[in-house]
Amino acid sequence: MIPVVLSGGSGSRLWPLSRESYPKQFLPLASEQSMLCDTLSRLQGVDGLVSPIVVCNEQHRFLVAEQLRGMQKTPHSIVLEPEGRNTAPAVAIAALAAIEQDQEALLLVLPADHIIDNISAFHNSLNTASESAKQGKLVTFGVVPATPETGYGYIKASETYNTSQMAKSLPVEQFVEKPDLKTAESYLSSGDYFWNSGMFMFKASSYLNELKQHAPEMLSLCEQSYSTSNRDMDFVRLEQEAFMKIKGDSIDYAVMEKTEHCVVVPLEAGWNDIGSWSALAEVAEPDKQENIVSGDVLIEDSQNCYVRSEYRLIAALGLRDQVIVETADAVLVASKDKAQEVKKIVERLKLDERSERVHHRQVFRPWGSYESIDEGERFLVKRIVVNPGASLSLQRHKHRAEHWVVVTGTAKVTRGEELLELHEDESTYIPVGMKHRLENTTGVPLEIIEVQTGGYLGEDDIERFDDVYGR
Repeated sequence: MIPVVLSGGSGSRLWPLSRESYPKQFLPLASEQSMLCDTLSRLQGVDGLVSPIVVCNEQHRFLVAEQLRGMQKTPHSIVLEPEGRNTAPAVAIAALAAIEQDQEALLLVLPADHIIDNISAFHNSLNTASESAKQGKLVTFGVVPATPETGYGYIKASETYNTSQMAKSLPVEQFVEKPDLKTAESYLSSGDYFWNSGMFMFKASSYLNELKQHAPEMLSLCEQSYSTSNRDMDFVRLEQEAFMKIKGDSIDYAVMEKTEHCVVVPLEAGWNDIGSWSALAEVAEPDKQENIVSGDVLIEDSQNCYVRSEYRLIAALGLRDQVIVETADAVLVASKDKAQEVKKIVERLKLDERSERVHHRQVFRPWGSYESIDEGERFLVKRIVVNPGASLSLQRHKHRAEHWVVVTGTAKVTRGEELLELHEDESTYIPVGMKHRLENTTGVPLEIIEVQTGGYLGEDDIERFDDVYGR
């Protein structure tokens, strides 16, 4: 059984914490480790599992690789999509990779950003699903609904569910779209409907056969893109021209709603897809006033609020049913009943071409991170952290000069034809147009303060000559 972890989402409903360059699956929202790591950790103890395939976009490749390294997990592969095309093509590529290893491989398809509290119940559902999947069935996991939820799609089983059927797969009658409240209430009372979890299990070959029957053009383009892909360490870079011709579609629309071999396995394991701030509040422990607080928060005479501070003190007084989330460069204040609509704010940020949609003030790179501290018309001050053993590219800038001051650690600096070693409190100057490189050859982090000066200070003023990360 090969876990296929889909890690391509942007999590825009959890802005300002989740952003395009660092979305929710890489954040520790529900535990001390990221949601991606939680997804893989909860599989420990499942029989027959091998190394995972992770599907993500090019921008997040080093985040995925670094988090897997932190777990000491070696992936089967990290598949890089040139652009998101929804789940059906992503799983098709994973299936093509899997059958190279084993024609009978089972795929366990998991989004990277779900929460499951009852791991034992989850494993029991996996065991039930694997028996059906081995027989050629395409299994979807249906969450036993606890409330008349209008934010999820539903799966209707052709048999009424009861608790004795937890260890049984049920034939699927139909998939239905997100309902209104009255319809959701009827679904809940009927006992025939499940929340659509977006998790699946099937043989790789079974899925590809169904895709060939119901979406042959998609499969053909996936095969072309994968067969001519470029492999670089654990990364699989798909051939772009064929992949970009794929018309994106979900597994549900492309296959599951059309196949005659679909079954649903009931899942009652404390599942939550963390699709909004109100959903995240549901999995935390409230205080006596039903408030959820995180970070440096003072709250008085308030009820049923979610208040999260990342950097600064938040003082809240006399509030009801509100969400407040603070980061270094943005603050969200929203009514809880509008939590699903945070995406509208992100769309406004996109229209206004604001960087807060994409980046945090701290921006992560494969070599470490940088954080903008201060800026003016012709200067920018950054705090740069270079990981042990990491190095920036050999580069130069056409429009800016740079001053570097080492705060902690030891820096190896290429400065034109010079090679320098700088220690704490030592500095150097990089003129406009000079080739340069910053390296950390030690076993501890290197921290420097960089002062940029010039007429243009954009991140795109970089001409690279050599880069260990292939950028």
